[in-house]
Amino acid sequence: MARTLAPGQQTEITIGFTDGRPPELVHRSSEVLLEAPNWTVDGEALIVNGDGVLWRLPVAGGEPVRIALDVPELNNDHVLHPDGEQVVVSANDGHLYLGSLSGGAARRITDDHRTDHGRRFFHFLHGISPDGRTLASIGLELGADGWTGARTADVYLVDVATGAETRLTHGEALTDGCEFSPDGEWIYLNTEAFARRPGHAQIARMRPDGSGLEQLTDDDRVNWFPHWEPSGRLATFISFPTGTEGHPADLPVELKLVRDHDWAGAETVVSLFGGQGTINVNSWAPTGDRFGYVAYPV
Repeated sequence: MARTLAPGQQTEITIGFTDGRPPELVHRSSEVLLEAPNWTVDGEALIVNGDGVLWRLPVAGGEPVRIALDVPELNNDHVLHPDGEQVVVSANDGHLYLGSLSGGAARRITDDHRTDHGRRFFHFLHGISPDGRTLASIGLELGADGWTGARTADVYLVDVATGAETRLTHGEALTDGCEFSPDGEWIYLNTEAFARRPGHAQIARMRPDGSGLEQLTDDDRVNWFPHWEPSGRLATFISFPTGTEGHPADLPVELKLVRDHDWAGAETVVSLFGGQGTINVNSWAPTGDRFGYVAYPV
């Protein structure tokens, strides 16, 4: 089911800048919980999720307009194709779909996964290779009791044309937020492989064949969702309070800015009330000087 606002809560979609300019509020709503902004390649709109569908929100002002894709209800993991005309989305039936930003029919990319115990397998999209041929997604196997049962979360590469999957991690640690670097040479992710306690996710990277896992952040906070801007000079990630497990909603969180690969020196550029939905997907503008994010103040 799509997330909804709590009584008295609002969605605030904002643009942050990397040159010290104050943030600019783009849209406020007390009706629809909007999440996970992408930026269109022309720089004129954000693509967000809300009520299980996609919306186009003009950054110059105005109301969001629904993108009428013929797909099942969506979650907030969606990534624009490098061609600027298509989008890949994660649906709540567990599958990934490729469709047009103008709406209409969409093609299911992934195949059904079932174990001999009838468990369900879900795909959660986070990245796409620079050439548009390969997706980086999290494969989540639900337990016999569904979301509350035992499950694994691993990184998979998915061929856009065929749906063929390559598993890169094998249950060594919970992983999420897998995204290609702009040059396609690395996959950045958050992982508990270096955790000092349950839930202590840190930012890391590995090669697209799954080798060379390297820790990049090392602090007491819980760090998720690394995103590169197109030139590969700046990156953002979201930092949750110490002791957080997963990436829940409705917490005081920080958005961190990384300059010139200095992950240890990441600076806090925004503090807000949010978490889940704030920057689940890459929200950098094509110019690399601004990024979108969502807060949920009460």
